[in-house]
Amino acid sequence: MTPENQHFDRKSLRKVTGKTAAWAELALDCVAFANAQGGSLLIGIEDAQEAPPPGQTLPPGLAEAVAKRMRELTVNVELAASETIAANGGAFIDLRVARAHGPASTSDGRYAIRIGDESKPVVGDDITRLLNDRPARPWESLPVAGLARSSLDAGKCAAFVAAVRASARVKDSVKEKSADELLDHYDLTGGDTVTPHVTHLGALLLGRRQDRARLGTAPVVQCLKYDEQGSKVNKWVWDDHSLSPLELVDAVWQGVPDFRETYELPEGLYRRSVPAFDEKVLRELLVNALVHRPYTQRGDIFLNLHPDRLEVVNAGRLPLGVTPQTILHDSRRRNDGLARVFHDLGLMEREGSGFDLMYERLLASGRPPPVPTEGIDSVTVTVMRRIVKPQVIALIDSADQRFQLSQRERITLGILAQADGLTALALCKQVEVADADALKPWLGRLLALELVHSKGRTKATRYFVEPALLRGAKVPTLTTLARIEPHRLRALILEDLARYPDSASSDINRRVGPELSMKTIKRALDELTTLGQVGHAGEKRWRRYRLGSKGQTDGESATGQ
Repeated sequence: MTPENQHFDRKSLRKVTGKTAAWAELALDCVAFANAQGGSLLIGIEDAQEAPPPGQTLPPGLAEAVAKRMRELTVNVELAASETIAANGGAFIDLRVARAHGPASTSDGRYAIRIGDESKPVVGDDITRLLNDRPARPWESLPVAGLARSSLDAGKCAAFVAAVRASARVKDSVKEKSADELLDHYDLTGGDTVTPHVTHLGALLLGRRQDRARLGTAPVVQCLKYDEQGSKVNKWVWDDHSLSPLELVDAVWQGVPDFRETYELPEGLYRRSVPAFDEKVLRELLVNALVHRPYTQRGDIFLNLHPDRLEVVNAGRLPLGVTPQTILHDSRRRNDGLARVFHDLGLMEREGSGFDLMYERLLASGRPPPVPTEGIDSVTVTVMRRIVKPQVIALIDSADQRFQLSQRERITLGILAQADGLTALALCKQVEVADADALKPWLGRLLALELVHSKGRTKATRYFVEPALLRGAKVPTLTTLARIEPHRLRALILEDLARYPDSASSDINRRVGPELSMKTIKRALDELTTLGQVGHAGEKRWRRYRLGSKGQTDGESATGQ
């Protein structure tokens, strides 16, 4: 069954008929979808069902009545309702809600936003965040007073038009437009032929240096380099507003030599050259900082370059509804026009896929995934410079060449190889999904191809990379004890007690295998006690173990005594 998510929800027919009608609740759901990305409410399908009851019929005119009632109970919500017949002959209402251009609310002043499969109320300071994220008229489309179209930077205009016409992402019908029509198409200019004007977005991207400076919130980038002691040793600044955001990405990449440094890693008889910073990852970080920052708020973009990491610090918080824990899946557009231009010119990935790309490339290069954190009034994304496990590079390259893995499969394989295996619960946390069922798209074919193995059931299932593949790539692991057979573990415990009698279970755990859970060690000790191979004295935390009468021979044999 398709689970409910941020794009659709199921509602019982009882919500809109008879005495059980819950119009206020349904209105709040419509507001939540409008304040997020829009979506559909399927009315007439129960939460746990995939389709309406077979042969279900609707009262005549119910769809139109629902749409009318929702318009009466909401503000700034655009919607449409239609009666739809499912494959089993049952009828239901498809209530489609469009993404609101401004803040949406119920008629009695309540706000909500769709996060995952829930419609969550927006209260307190979050209402201010919502109003700032969704102004009635976006900052990008506001006209710049006193700036005429003829005053734009001619060189930047020509370069922009040429880039649009050369882009594979732009339709031919758009490329055929004249230069002025292209500026209007991307909302860089507006008005009529008599009184044309330049928008804030137009001034930001195509204006002269002084035009960007007048905006007050045009981005300033500072790159600060620190040494091992945390002292600042170098600084690069782009603060004169001569470059547009479209040009800043290249300027920063080319202007900081450290970004283009490389390492040499041994690979058999040869050496592999690996960049200190992946160019695609760094460009994606810069684009995210430029495209998703709130342009109604002042604040520089800081690139804090440490010997072991890079921190990209951007002004403003994450859009309402997005958290550091959900950033891999949730997407909220803050600057629609700017994102559209960057995408069409091939400077950024499609919406919502930027972090996926960073996860994939960092894990494939033997580094941890990016770590986003949200401060009081800023967002920081940290990427590591040093390669934690260089052998993972060869592992993922080899697996990808053999099986042409998908992006999610590469991400999951990289996570498991670096972590020496994870439980289903821990893997869910790593890829930011709710439960084990949602892991299926991330595991993909890895289990069927035997690149990843599993043990256990449900949440206790443990996933790990196929051992032979790890050995072939020489991926360093702490030990293979996490996958040890029970009889081998018991033998190790007997050997340990022969050397260290009267030991606590915690000491046995530390010496035999610290990566094993205490529960696993105690289970093995209980089995050995039942067999008479291990005895103990004391209770609970004071219990101490030693070899029993039947374990003496095995223990002494193991230690060679």
